[in-house]
Amino acid sequence: MTGKAKPKKHTAKELQAKADAALTNRGGGKAGLADRTGKEKGGHAKYECPHCKITAPDLKTMQIHHESKHPKLPYEEPKNLHEALGAAAPESSSKPKPGIRGSLKK
Repeated sequence: MTGKAKPKKHTAKELQAKADAALTNRGGGKAGLADRTGKEKGGHAKYECPHCKITAPDLKTMQIHHESKHPKLPYEEPKNLHEALGAAAPESSSKPKPGIRGSLKK
């Protein structure tokens, strides 16, 4: 039992989680804006809804969005934003990209 004057100690798990939360890019703010829009650096937003112009990372997510937001309209597969903009598709490499959640920035 700890007394009033004794500070409680933090576990290694708590400290590691705190450091991870502080140093890992979660995709918010200005740094994540380019990643969310998908126009630069091969971001995650690859598809755009033709009705409301919202972006989605894959066809399944776009289909879910369409069923919930536009139930009366027929579903048409949207075009890939990267191909429509003339940008090359993001290359897959063994080295992780900076600025994406789970990056190695520490």
